[in-house]
Amino acid sequence: MGCATCANKTSGSPAGCKNNGTCGTDGCNKLTVFNWLSNMEVPNGQEAFNYVEVRFKNGRKDFYYNAEKLHLYDGDVIAVEASPGHDVGVVCLSGELVRLQMQKKGIFPQNHEFKKVYRKANEKDIEQWQAGRAKEADAMYKARGFANELGLSMKISDVEYQGDLTKAIFYYTAEERVDFRGLIKKLADAFRTRIEMKQIGMRQEAGRLGGIGSCGRELCCSTWLTDFRSVSTTAARYQQLSLNPSKLAGQCGKLKCCLNYELDVYLDELKKFPDTKKNLKTKKGEAFFQKMDIFGNKMWYSYQDNPYEFIELSLERVNEILVMNKKGQEVDEIKDFKAQVEVEVQPEYANVVGQDDLTRFDNQNKGKKRKKGRRKKGGNPNQAQQAKGKASTKSRNKRNNNRRGKPSNNNNKKE
Repeated sequence: MGCATCANKTSGSPAGCKNNGTCGTDGCNKLTVFNWLSNMEVPNGQEAFNYVEVRFKNGRKDFYYNAEKLHLYDGDVIAVEASPGHDVGVVCLSGELVRLQMQKKGIFPQNHEFKKVYRKANEKDIEQWQAGRAKEADAMYKARGFANELGLSMKISDVEYQGDLTKAIFYYTAEERVDFRGLIKKLADAFRTRIEMKQIGMRQEAGRLGGIGSCGRELCCSTWLTDFRSVSTTAARYQQLSLNPSKLAGQCGKLKCCLNYELDVYLDELKKFPDTKKNLKTKKGEAFFQKMDIFGNKMWYSYQDNPYEFIELSLERVNEILVMNKKGQEVDEIKDFKAQVEVEVQPEYANVVGQDDLTRFDNQNKGKKRKKGRRKKGGNPNQAQQAKGKASTKSRNKRNNNRRGKPSNNNNKKE
């Protein structure tokens, strides 16, 4: 989400993460920071640290000197010094935490010249700033078309206008050195502004654009990662991962940065294991290494005459066999040292999932609805029984009347 998402309100509540403006990080941004000292006052006799960290588009940040000692808070839109003109950004950090951020990045006020904060952005500054943001997408597509016309092997991935619209920065990636002097002339004629070309790496490009990784989370390079270290396939080998480029590569096309996260833990655990090039000598023959479970302390070996039969051994058993081999002793067979697999106790209850029909609760006569008051003939057994009883009573009375010589009701009606 962009930094302007929280400004889009529906029914009085900000859109976006639904925190209603109480997230403490000024919206959903890239490389967000939380100012946990914002509510603490400076002790008496001390001055506040007059430097602020300002955030620009797609995670670009810089430090500025608050020469006018303005009261600036997180989320304030300010106009800062640029070359040439001025730029517009958002304050993302202020106070003593800025000093800690400078120390973390090796920047010290006494050895560095900082640009100044001009003022809080007025209405005109914000209108120009938003107008520049609206032009950036079209400018990027046009620049890509110009690069294709000139036959330049480069990819323009992002465009950023300065707050006063006097300069536009074009970010691009290229595998080789590119002569873009002709491209700059075309861009300057098309956009009537100063053009600056800035080359970035593949990982920096992914960090600026953002995205969702294969783990289902946002990319590390676009949320918190700023130190882009080189990643080699050795890290994947130490972690027993298959060297599949499609699975090990990230959205930038390079190896995933997360391969380095757990590498130190794997290296510490691998120190416990013996050299995998050493075979186990037995009277049946030599057994060679197949695979291992690092955190389970298990190793699998197989004989040369039957390489498809993997025999599981614990790490202690393997070390025990190697010690015996070192003394010149051979074991009968490594199956004698096979790890004992605990038999899983089966539960006493039976699993009846899938045995019942899923349609057993469906109404089979759902489509045979009849109108109220209309019943099928003979549908009610009580009515049928009553009608049958009445008919038998009439026939019995008729027979009794005939015996007594009394005419029936039907004969009287005919006379």
